[in-house]
Amino acid sequence: QVHLVESGGGSVQAGASLRLSCSGSGSALSMGGMGWFRRTADKEREFVAAISWRGDGAHYSDSVKGRFTISREREAKVMYLQLNNLKPEDTGIYLCAATSHSIGTILPNTYHTWGKGTPVTVSS
Repeated sequence: QVHLVESGGGSVQAGASLRLSCSGSGSALSMGGMGWFRRTADKEREFVAAISWRGDGAHYSDSVKGRFTISREREAKVMYLQLNNLKPEDTGIYLCAATSHSIGTILPNTYHTWGKGTPVTVSS
């Protein structure tokens, strides 16, 4: 059984950076892709970024491309999301998720396990 726990969120000013972590347990975690989503006032699960099971492929939503970077340490079962040049519209609860697909997708229903999230608040 896979468990995921996020950490690293916080309250920052616009332009600041944060690094989110997602720590997992369970043998299945190293065998599939992973993703980051965020819950905002408008959207229950907005896709942010996803990474392949080997960590050699990634894709991002247009709203964060060039500012956020996803990475993972597969053996350590840890995934990261580096958030740079944060904007107020990045505010939300950031959730990590695991999928059996070789690379994470933009669709929440393709993920089998979710963490509870870590909050990010960006003020102007």
